Amino acid sequence: MNGMRLKLPSIEKSKKLPVVLSKSEVKLLLKTPKLLKHRILIGLLYGCGLRCFELRNLQLKDLDFDRKMLHIRQGKGRKDRYVPLCDMHIRGLKTYIKSEHPKQWCFNGFDKDGKVVGLSSRGIQWVVKEARKVSGIEKEVSPHVLRHSYATHLLEMGLDIMSLKDLLGHANIETTLIYLHISQMGRQKPFSPLEKLYNTD
Repeated sequence: MNGMRLKLPSIEKSKKLPVVLSKSEVKLLLKTPKLLKHRILIGLLYGCGLRCFELRNLQLKDLDFDRKMLHIRQGKGRKDRYVPLCDMHIRGLKTYIKSEHPKQWCFNGFDKDGKVVGLSSRGIQWVVKEARKVSGIEKEVSPHVLRHSYATHLLEMGLDIMSLKDLLGHANIETTLIYLHISQMGRQKPFSPLEKLYNTD
């Protein structure tokens, strides 16, 4: 070949797309736990797009029921942000607070000396895993999967990408753009050709 070399384009390492629950799977997961505390916990992870450590650090003073906002202090990158609380969150939280009387932290746990602290990350993960197991959902479910589902569903419901970036507390828009690849949105919803194959005139 006269010393010529054919240069093939380099193949990028595969970028794994996050697992996302369907809306019906989220509903199933939300109603599965017997304890109200656990339903509220899952409802905040999904309904506010919280990271595990953000939920763990959530304090009663961060709940603003009048403005329907949740104050997330010192999120990733030590950034504060506000996210909306819906009426369903507020009703559930008020009932939970009235019956459980949490002190300082929204979800109390205990350290090795028996001192009240925020619920541990392991405790939060256990609640989510247990709900997945009992619900029979086959997909892998973790607190972060609920955050991915929050982001994807908001895009599918019509929220713009810049607003989503702020709600998620992302420093760079590139991090948020991954949700455009997994959300079923755009000018035409994606479909399988098999669907059309047998439905042509």
